[in-house]
Amino acid sequence: MTLLLIFLGGAVGAPTRYLIDRMVQRWHDTVFPWGTFAVNIAGSFVLGFIVGAQPGGVIMTLAATGFCGALTTFSTLGFETVRLLEEGSFAEAALNAVGSLLAGILAAFAGYGLAVHLL
Repeated sequence: MTLLLIFLGGAVGAPTRYLIDRMVQRWHDTVFPWGTFAVNIAGSFVLGFIVGAQPGGVIMTLAATGFCGALTTFSTLGFETVRLLEEGSFAEAALNAVGSLLAGILAAFAGYGLAVHLL
């Protein structure tokens, strides 16, 4: 049952990541990977909210592990950071790596705080 829940959450999270990434990236004409940045920050917020809400195991598995796991992408963050370095875009690479980490942590705290406050 656990694997099915993760699969179902991931089946929604992965296409959501792709669609948001493409939409956001179209709005920006820069080398910075705004689409990946956006989905990682949004996913961190959602995961923080879910953890703060303290739902049962089924919701945690479906939404936190499945959906958020597929929505966010550390591998793409790493790949895009290396690509920026190879292209000589050092400031953008540093912003991508450090900014994603800091903004992701802040977003998770914000989501957690909102859930605790609202619920």
